[in-house]
This record gives sequence, C-alpha cells and structure tokens, in this order.
Amino acid sequence: QVQLVESGGGLVQPGGSLRLSCAASGFPFTDYAMKWSRLPPGKEREQVAWIGGSGGHKNYAGSVQGRFTISRDNTKNMVYLEMNNLKPEDTATYYCGGPYDTWGQGTQVTVSS
Repeated sequence: QVQLVESGGGLVQPGGSLRLSCAASGFPFTDYAMKWSRLPPGKEREQVAWIGGSGGHKNYAGSVQGRFTISRDNTKNMVYLEMNNLKPEDTATYYCGGPYDTWGQGTQVTVSS
C-alpha cells in the first residue's frame, strides 16, 4: 500500500524559504517518478515539480522555475522540495505525488507578512 507523508509546511514571510519533505513507502521507490503539486485557496491544483526515479531528470512549472528545487534521496525513500524567495502567491496546500496517482495528505504553506 502506497503511503506518502508530507511535512515541513508553515508560515513564512515573503522572500523566505521552506523545505518540504515527503516520506514514501509501500512501493519500489527508485522505479517511480515523484512529484509535488499544490492547491492554492480558490484555485485549481497545479503540478509544480517532477523528478525521475534516478533523480537525474527534473521538470518545474514556470511559476516556480528558478526558485524551487526538487530532489530525492533514494537511500531513505524521501522526496524534498526546497522553496526559496517565496511569494504570497505560493500560499497553498502542497501535496507529494507517487505511483498510481496517489497523493499524500498535504502540508500547508502560507506566505504572508
């Protein structure tokens, strides 16, 4: 059974940084790409970052390119999202995504002064 558990969200001022973590279990981790998406209040869900199984290939949404970095540690079955220069429009619930269209419970990120 796939399990994805996010952590690391919180309240941060504009220009600040946060690092989200996702602990994955229940599937052969290195066989699957992983992703982060977000759901801003009152808006549609947006995929923000994707990383291949080996970690060598990554893609980002234009809205976060250059500010967010996705990474994975295949020895620990962990996925990370490093978020820098955060903006109020980054406020959202962030979800970690795995195989078979599974998602974690989400972690809230609020960017506000």
